Amino acid sequence: MTTKPNETAASNRLHYFTADDNVRIAYRIDGSASNPVLMLANSIATTMNMWDGQIAELAKHYQVLRYDYRGHGSSDTPAGPYSFDRLGRDAIELLDTLHIEKVHFLGLSLGGVIGQWLGIYAPERIDRLVLSNTSSYLGPPEQWQGLIQAVLQPENLPEIADTFLKNWFPPHMLEPVAAIVRSFREMVLTTRPEGIAGSWAAIRDMDMRRTVSLISSPTLVIGGQYDTVTLPSHSELIADTVPSATLVLLPSVHLPNIEYEHEFLNAVLGFLQNSHE
Repeated sequence: MTTKPNETAASNRLHYFTADDNVRIAYRIDGSASNPVLMLANSIATTMNMWDGQIAELAKHYQVLRYDYRGHGSSDTPAGPYSFDRLGRDAIELLDTLHIEKVHFLGLSLGGVIGQWLGIYAPERIDRLVLSNTSSYLGPPEQWQGLIQAVLQPENLPEIADTFLKNWFPPHMLEPVAAIVRSFREMVLTTRPEGIAGSWAAIRDMDMRRTVSLISSPTLVIGGQYDTVTLPSHSELIADTVPSATLVLLPSVHLPNIEYEHEFLNAVLGFLQNSHE
């Protein structure tokens, strides 16, 4: 059973805490404090609002904790580069601030890499782990340098936002542009370039292909059959490497929580609720 924060912390308003390097991180909590805690971590260049459509259903069963990464949303944007050691410690320090000992953790894309880091380096904080549309390695490092340099030129951000959308959504949601796609484009355009660049640097330096074998938490891996960023083979590799992991492939691109919300929630809740049996 996961440990819950105090009732006074269980508010759906935006809150902040300060990490040990004086960076202010935004977070919010939805749902009853009587439920187990589920922590959510989103994709790069989005905010915690990426999960808005799923909160009502998740909050029926869990007290849902979500937050904005450094460089994203309502959190501070320190100078980069960032590392997954730092991004992972941000998550741990948030839990420490709220006096939460252990959570279920659901991370998608960048959030899935943070989930891998937590499973490897802070296993005592993780009950059940869901790694969605993520990878243990997205090299070679050289390919990230050009992206990092490009995003730091503000005039390039609209084009980069369009590239993100093409990587995240199927063509039928882009032409004509669906309202949800417009909201994601706005999230990208309001993300500080330094935050995207700093996070891309963390991805550039990341290779957990062998160390994910150290994850001991029960793990569900969700992949997208048509994901061109974190390929199905990336999900399969994680599932093959993490002991006793379960793999679910959905007919989605990169954001199954949006494209196949019902199937995504069924997979997540079915897996998490096994812990209550």
